[in-house]
Amino acid sequence: MRRRTVLAAVGLSIPVQLLQRFDDMLVVPSASGPPQGPAQIQQRLLLARRQFDASALAELMATLPGMLAAARDMAERSGTPGGWALLASCYDLATDTLNKVGRKDTARLTADRSVQHADRSSDAVAMGASARALGMVLRTEGRHQTAAQVMERAISRLDPTGLRTPAQASTYVRLLCASAYTASWAGDRATALERIADAERAADRLAGIVGKSGIAMPFVTLYRVGIHYALGDAGTALHVGRTLRPEMYATSERRGRLHTDLARAWWRWGKPEETAHALLAACEQAPSEVKDRPSVRKIADELTRHHPRVSGARQLAAALS
Repeated sequence: MRRRTVLAAVGLSIPVQLLQRFDDMLVVPSASGPPQGPAQIQQRLLLARRQFDASALAELMATLPGMLAAARDMAERSGTPGGWALLASCYDLATDTLNKVGRKDTARLTADRSVQHADRSSDAVAMGASARALGMVLRTEGRHQTAAQVMERAISRLDPTGLRTPAQASTYVRLLCASAYTASWAGDRATALERIADAERAADRLAGIVGKSGIAMPFVTLYRVGIHYALGDAGTALHVGRTLRPEMYATSERRGRLHTDLARAWWRWGKPEETAHALLAACEQAPSEVKDRPSVRKIADELTRHHPRVSGARQLAAALS
């Protein structure tokens, strides 16, 4: 009973049985079905990423177990660097999803498996992506120094590639952003601001390459919003955020994240009405960003409970229910 209660608390609007199914799959791998090749796994991963981008988290949680089982079977049968890299990418997506919905312990397991498979591939991009995912999980555990070391090593590994491909450039910028964000939560203002400035310069320098993979300056600027929030400077976070617009982002997940990041800053600044309207805007773009992210859901629940008469609170309560 306790396990079901805990799962329900962190899963929020995601059915408990989906979370249990995923946990069980990690312990006792499910049958993968008919053998599939790398192209078929790549297609399944593409569709799963589209679910993530659409913030369709319940549907994605239902998708992940079968995709991981098929990808593992493919990698073991092929034994090729490309197969291990593809399997690592599947685990990266699982890690990002689990981390988002608050399944921290399970996210650590998938992150560790991704790192193991990426190492077998010897692919700098795969290892960089896995390092970013693991680093973000370590950050949520409060292990900021270890997280920084993991990501800095991956950054150093990518540098010699010359960042000539979209995947190399995209992963490099993502790692810089994640490193800066980690430093901000550790209270290391100097490193956080230095690293996010590095990310901005890299995004600008690599614009012709990075843009092809969807990682452009608005992506980095949104990280700067989160960094100032983590450093306790809600006013600067909101000032930076005012340069951003939802239409700058290609996916519902990023548009929703823009509004939730601004909502967190408004809430810290003691502005419940502005917080309510930012959360409502997030719900319009990606409801799961409010309902299924525990840190954001906590703000929404506290707002509707303690400030029920502010503009937008009643509509927010209805959206949550």
